Amino acid sequence: MRLLLVEDHVPLADTLLADLGRQGYAVDWLADGRDAAHQGLCEPYDLIVLDLGLPGRPGLDVLRDWRAAGLATPVLVLTARDAWAERIDGLKAGADDYLTKPFHPEELALRIQALLRRAHGLANQTHLEAAGLCLDESRQRVRRGEREVELTAAEFRLLRYFMLHPGQLLSKTQLAEHLYDGETERDSNVLEVHVNRLRGKLGRQVIETRRGQGYRFAGDGA
Repeated sequence: MRLLLVEDHVPLADTLLADLGRQGYAVDWLADGRDAAHQGLCEPYDLIVLDLGLPGRPGLDVLRDWRAAGLATPVLVLTARDAWAERIDGLKAGADDYLTKPFHPEELALRIQALLRRAHGLANQTHLEAAGLCLDESRQRVRRGEREVELTAAEFRLLRYFMLHPGQLLSKTQLAEHLYDGETERDSNVLEVHVNRLRGKLGRQVIETRRGQGYRFAGDGA
């Protein structure tokens, strides 16, 4: 999953980039509201973490512009602890959730997971479940029945995206755009390697290849 982090406090941004990277997210970072207003509309992000106190352009104005332009990407707003009015304005402007500073990294991780599941119609699930698999996002492992399978970081990122889109045909371009940040070289051959490794661990029937189109992850309990 690819996230946009908009935060001008560099030490906090560095911490969040490291934490989110360990959680298997590809993250682009911006510190200026003007850049965020443009890039949020141009890149296919799965979720945006937005601080409201930004240079260049206030985060609240950026959020309003995104929603006015039809951007439906979930937005998690970061606010100061005592900024009640700011949080209310953020929700009115179209924020999906907010988190007050300072916050615990685990709370941010859980809120992001919940927003992503909600965005894909899985709001009632506490874990990602599809095709007879249950994905533990905190441990980056997958379970089928009583059997637990360890995943590499790349396999986990790929499987999580598949499980958020069960039964959907996903092109290699779409997968690459959502699994890698804007600075990473996107190699379709590497993607094929990870798909084949997942098949080796979970069974070939779990991921179907549609020649010339992409991949389909089984969503019917296969």
